Amino acid sequence: MTSLNQQGRSKEELLAALTTKRARDARWQDGRTFGMVYDGGPEVHAVAEAVAKMYLHENALNTIAFPSLGEIQSEVCSWTAALFHGETAAGFMTSGGTESILCAVKAARERAKAERGITAPEIVLAETAHAAFHKAAYYFGFQVHKVKVRDDFRADVEAMADCVNANTALVVGSAPQYPQGVIDPIPDLAQLALSVGASMHVDACMGGFVLPFMEQLGFDVLPWDFRVEGVTTISADIHKLGYAPKGASVILHANKQLRQYQTFMFDQWLGGFYASPNIQGTRSGLPMACAWAVMQHLGIEGYQRLTKLTIDTRATMVAGVRAIDGLMVLGEPEAQLVAIATRPHSDLDVFAVGDALNRRGGWFHDRQTPPDTLHATVSAGNAPVIDLYLEDLAASVAEVQGLRAENRSTSYATLE
Repeated sequence: MTSLNQQGRSKEELLAALTTKRARDARWQDGRTFGMVYDGGPEVHAVAEAVAKMYLHENALNTIAFPSLGEIQSEVCSWTAALFHGETAAGFMTSGGTESILCAVKAARERAKAERGITAPEIVLAETAHAAFHKAAYYFGFQVHKVKVRDDFRADVEAMADCVNANTALVVGSAPQYPQGVIDPIPDLAQLALSVGASMHVDACMGGFVLPFMEQLGFDVLPWDFRVEGVTTISADIHKLGYAPKGASVILHANKQLRQYQTFMFDQWLGGFYASPNIQGTRSGLPMACAWAVMQHLGIEGYQRLTKLTIDTRATMVAGVRAIDGLMVLGEPEAQLVAIATRPHSDLDVFAVGDALNRRGGWFHDRQTPPDTLHATVSAGNAPVIDLYLEDLAASVAEVQGLRAENRSTSYATLE
């Protein structure tokens, strides 16, 4: 255990100390990180950094005190709803995908209780659904029905139908799901939810700021948004492929009537009437304002440009991986997500490949299992170095033939 220093330190000392601490961090600025941070380029950085300084201290807990943050939230939600074809959709900004998912699950519980008298709510989801749904189920008292996926890694509608019953409060689909990057059959899942009057959530935290622009560019995109009958909520992260700094996501409800189930209200506090739509109370205005500014700076044309660059880079990655003996890509990625595995009966260990990649060029992949895979969230920031990455990948495969990584961990966590 260490204690806080008795005397203060200068700004110069602090910056030097933090520079030293950052030396071992993932090198996202060089395009060598396939996840966690998504780089929209120097102009986007400059906009976000200038706005961050303006809103460093503002608090979105009370938008009466800070009406600009109320306007920012309303406008960001409106712009996002338009992208998702939600003419009546309404929602709130959150700190990220996990909070958006928590809010959606809580709202589904409240709706099921109010409209159908359900006191023992259940949630039905595929095994590829994000872990945040299990976190939310734990927090809010849901029984979870987790169903295996089809051979193409999409949700198995028939198997999920067997789990839907009178206590189902929420059915979940992903657009795309995180592990292999494919889109679940959202229309079929929404019909399951409608059959019992349950809510239907689409987790578009990864795809929300990719799929609309892919469709605009002429790519074939499976139905997933508010055009699908029965979809009640959608989550989308602006701090992923929306290229805003961390701490900015959106949770949208199909209409304001459904949105009311998200908000907690309490009028018996001596401090006055309290109402909060978020898990957080105090909320930093900085990421909200930065998200607003980045969206305005890029506009539709900017997002189309970054999306095309991203999808082209993903296609280059997939083709390059499949050309390397011993490696394969799981499924057929539909957006920016790629899962790299070894071919059946190969003596190649994909985790050893990942370790070699990191040693060789500082390339960072998250690990997944089962099966053992290296996960990549491709973004525009990876485009300038994708050919170099594929060269290092091929060299890493040759280096570790027949070797096995001792460390088999797949942690995606904050643990101490």
